[in-house]
Amino acid sequence: MTDHDLDPDEQDIVELVRRFVDKEVRPVVRDLEHGDVYPGELIDQMKELGVFGLAIPEPWGEARVSTPCYAMITEELARGWMSLAGAMGGHTVVAKLLLAFGTPEQRDRYLPGMATGELRATMALTEPDGGSDLQAMRTHARRDGDRYVVDGAKTWITNARRAGLVALLCKTDRHAEPAHRGISILLVERDTPGFTVTRDLPKLGYKGVESCELTFEDARVPADALLGGVEGRGFAQMMRGLEIGRIQVAARATGVGRAAFDDALRYAQERHSFGRPIWQHQSVGDLLAGMGTRLTAARQLLLHAARRYESGERSDLEAGMAKLFCSETAMGIALDAIRVHGGYGYSTEFDVERYFRDAPLMIVGEGTNEIQSGVIARQLVSRGALP
Repeated sequence: MTDHDLDPDEQDIVELVRRFVDKEVRPVVRDLEHGDVYPGELIDQMKELGVFGLAIPEPWGEARVSTPCYAMITEELARGWMSLAGAMGGHTVVAKLLLAFGTPEQRDRYLPGMATGELRATMALTEPDGGSDLQAMRTHARRDGDRYVVDGAKTWITNARRAGLVALLCKTDRHAEPAHRGISILLVERDTPGFTVTRDLPKLGYKGVESCELTFEDARVPADALLGGVEGRGFAQMMRGLEIGRIQVAARATGVGRAAFDDALRYAQERHSFGRPIWQHQSVGDLLAGMGTRLTAARQLLLHAARRYESGERSDLEAGMAKLFCSETAMGIALDAIRVHGGYGYSTEFDVERYFRDAPLMIVGEGTNEIQSGVIARQLVSRGALP
């Protein structure tokens, strides 16, 4: 992704994050990841860099950047450790939801703390039996005077133990037809009675940051916690929020793919067999050529989606395409990086095995790629042409 999309200040921010990744993240990531250790010191440094406020403008924040800049910063973080990019992903979606749909009181209450990272936020969509079928959710909230009483469960909620605010997608009208008209978003604070983070889920990769199950049992939430103050708009609100979410996932995938490619390219020049660097063997050279070509295409598609979102136009098609292609590309490049490394690629002493474990998350996260393909097809038919 090229810096000509950014103004000089944004270029400086990306470079600052790049140096942070090279000097602070990469030297320690292997031990943290293998130990599944929460990266508290790195998260604190990200707060100091302003990473958690990238989407929040004045008067609440100081460093709101363009969507292409946000994508590039996310890629840099994921190049160092995908989990660090995940730590700010849902947080940014909630910030965008508040900016686009929140009441003035909701923005003033939450955005200043979110901009500094002192208040961390996450979103809660997925349910144990629902998966990508959000309209089939069972979590519901009934109005009781000046409060909502919430019952239900959510799963695979990243950063749930450390988030002070959860944007909860739930049904406020279980009889609405069509079902999406009965869905709302409630802004649930961590100390809400009846709201419990029950357990951390074991994972193949994506270590260091927690993914949790949540339960709501007669959880009483103030009525003014309804995002925007009007019931029944939550599904449309969240779909807009997921546009930036899918751009973020695409950027994470691109960062993982870039790290895998960089490691493979370097190794192919350092490792010799039969008297020459292995990149000179056609089979390895072909792998590198394909990896570099696919990575370049993925980055350009990511940037295209980021530009479209920044323009203010509807970008669900572009974000979906970027998420689909970048995630599949990252998975393929991670596997090819193992091939280039040979037996060492299977060793935990090299980072490529971590990329291979992290990459699948982007295929199934923010809506599986199978679901995403269906969304893309519907949008192509609806628009009648490519953008």
